Formats: sequence, C-alpha cells, structure tokens
Amino acid sequence: MIDGGLNLFHIQFLAVGVLWTVCLSLIAFIGGGLAGGVIALCRISPNKAVRWLAIGWIQLIQGTPLLVVLFVCYFGLSIMGLELPGLVAASIAMVVYVSAYLGEIWRGCIESVPRTQWEAAECLALSRAQRMRLVVLPQALRIATPPTVGFMVQIVKNTSLASIVGFVELVRAGQLINNSIFQPFLVYLIIAALYFAMCFPLSVWSRKLEQRLHVGTRIPSET
Repeated sequence: MIDGGLNLFHIQFLAVGVLWTVCLSLIAFIGGGLAGGVIALCRISPNKAVRWLAIGWIQLIQGTPLLVVLFVCYFGLSIMGLELPGLVAASIAMVVYVSAYLGEIWRGCIESVPRTQWEAAECLALSRAQRMRLVVLPQALRIATPPTVGFMVQIVKNTSLASIVGFVELVRAGQLINNSIFQPFLVYLIIAALYFAMCFPLSVWSRKLEQRLHVGTRIPSET
C-alpha cells in the first residue's frame, strides 16, 4: 500500500539509518586508523622492502574505487565460499580504504616534522623507537589532528556506498522509504540534510583545530 507521505515509522527508520551510518563510520575510522598507523610507520621504515610494501598497498587502494573494494569484499569473497553479512563486508572495505588514506596522511605529517628535531633527538643518543615516541610523534600528532578530523567527513559520506551491498545505512533506508511513498525529492532532501548535520560539525571542528594548533605555522627549526 502506497503511503501519502512520511510518517513516524519512516522517521524512526531514517534515525536507525543514521545510527548505522555513525556505527560504520566509527568502525572504519578506528580500524582504518590502527592499520593506517602501522602503514605510516612502514612508509618511513629504514627497511626498503617494508617501505615498498606499504607504498604498494597505498597505491593499490588509492587507485581502486571504494565501490570496487566493496564488491570484492561482498561478492568476491562469496564466490570463494565466504558469505559475509553486509555490515561485515562494508566494515572490511571501509577499513581497507581508510587505512591507505590515513596512512599516507600521517606519513606526510611525520615527515613534516623538521629534520633538526630528528637530529637533536639522535644527538641525545635516543634509539629510533624513543625518537619516534618522545620527539617526532608528539609533534606529528599536532600537525595530523586537523586533516584527520577533516578526513572523517569523507568517511561519513563514503558509507553511503555500503547501500550497494544491501547494508541498511542512511541512504539504503531512504531508498526503502522512497519505494513505499514515491517521493524521491522529499526523501533525498531529508537524507542530504541529515548528512549535512553529521558532516558540518566535523568540518567546523577541523578548521578550529587548525587555528588553535597553529598548523599553518611552521615548527621552529632552531632548538
């Protein structure tokens, strides 16, 4: 039966879609962040083979559309006999995607720490692990915070592709509602407004962090 417009059930269904969108975004950010941290450290490793493996991973994932990664995780694995629920397949694909981008973002932030800081830590006879933990990473963290928060906006928006594999996040919830009331302009306008409500605060937060942390100003090279 075709409904004439949105009702309370539809609004609740969209709210559930928002919750699943946030859930998938958090999974992607946490899982991708952990993997991205490892990739960033591998990118600056003194071991050439490790560096090239990390470079290969980044180039492969950044050169592949996220939609293709989703298809591989959902349809590709099922062909090999591994049936995954939509949430699991979408989570794996998002973690893979985020790991490559955060890894490269954080690698650039680590390498943007002035070389004099590295050399000063080396003069203190600190091991490489100690130099990274005590000197380089604290400074890189300050530089990396604004772009990382900004990238979270991309994560939230890219979760919309999970609707392709049947995972009922915000876009998929809107599609199902539109199939019952046939008012695409209204439904997708509401979806756009909900995405804006989730992403705009992150964008503002990113700009404020950049101003507060003075990321635009170069860290003094004199020690």
